[in-house]
Amino acid sequence: MNPQIRAVTGDLPAPGDRVPSPYRTFSRQEWAELRADTPMTLIESEVLRLRGLNQDLSIDEVVDIYLPLSRLLSLYVNATQDLFKATRYFLGARDGKVPYIIGIAGSVAVGKSTTSRVLQALLTRWPNTPKVDLVTTDGFLYPNAVLERENLMHRKGFPESFDVAALLKFLSRIKAGERNVAAPLYSHFAYDVLPPDQVVVVDNPDILIVEGLNVLQPGRLPRDGKAVPFVSDYFDFSVYIDADKETLERWYVERFMTLRQTAFRDPGAYFHRYSTLTDEESVATARDIWRRINLVNLEENILPTRQRADLILTKGEQHLIEEVALRKL
Repeated sequence: MNPQIRAVTGDLPAPGDRVPSPYRTFSRQEWAELRADTPMTLIESEVLRLRGLNQDLSIDEVVDIYLPLSRLLSLYVNATQDLFKATRYFLGARDGKVPYIIGIAGSVAVGKSTTSRVLQALLTRWPNTPKVDLVTTDGFLYPNAVLERENLMHRKGFPESFDVAALLKFLSRIKAGERNVAAPLYSHFAYDVLPPDQVVVVDNPDILIVEGLNVLQPGRLPRDGKAVPFVSDYFDFSVYIDADKETLERWYVERFMTLRQTAFRDPGAYFHRYSTLTDEESVATARDIWRRINLVNLEENILPTRQRADLILTKGEQHLIEEVALRKL
């Protein structure tokens, strides 16, 4: 069958047929050249402060990867704002601004938080100095008391451990242009959601970055067709950070070993019990947690959402981004 006819009828491609990719793929050098004249607005000390645990974020990484991405997002945000203005003119409306929302997805230990912080720092320093807020979806996890009651502590981080309805309501209010919208906070030290009086308030930013494991995860479709079903439906742009499973496991173990020597040593830490383990016991424990929980979540829920992203950043073994894939418009 002709491949074009097969595409229309929905038949699977025959062996040997070339399936076009919805992405344009760039090597690190090719992507770096797209920076053009975008200025570097961060100094080395600021880059060091943006590093995540066990991540070697360098000035070169910011220049080669994040400055071109900042330039791309600047163009996308401006185009979206122009479209908004045109629609408002057509309707004769006087609505206020609607925040541009960027979603950041990927596995545990892949470096989502670092990417989110770097983007926030760069986007805040555009010439028009926009207001850029950052929210992590960890705050929308159900409290430990609820997870324990529902026997879900071993599924923490899986889609069912999140209060998705609350997250959707939060994003809906943001997209409606509401002021002073509160989002819950999460403590990795306590390994739990903080009390309701401790929140982050998002006050009508120009850009909102939403970072989390499952932000590109499809949800159950509402039977009445009225509710917004997916978190990603609120995103104007999305990024998936990718790495090999074996590399991710190594990064997770390295992070666990570092925490054992630092945060876990505090008697008040949820994982204080791990601070007394030997090196061999720590490695074995970290690998067990990774393979029993995080790897399962990655394979079942996170990795399948990779192709839903607008941009895929693929990392090598040293946390350096080696390839960039941008979805074609």
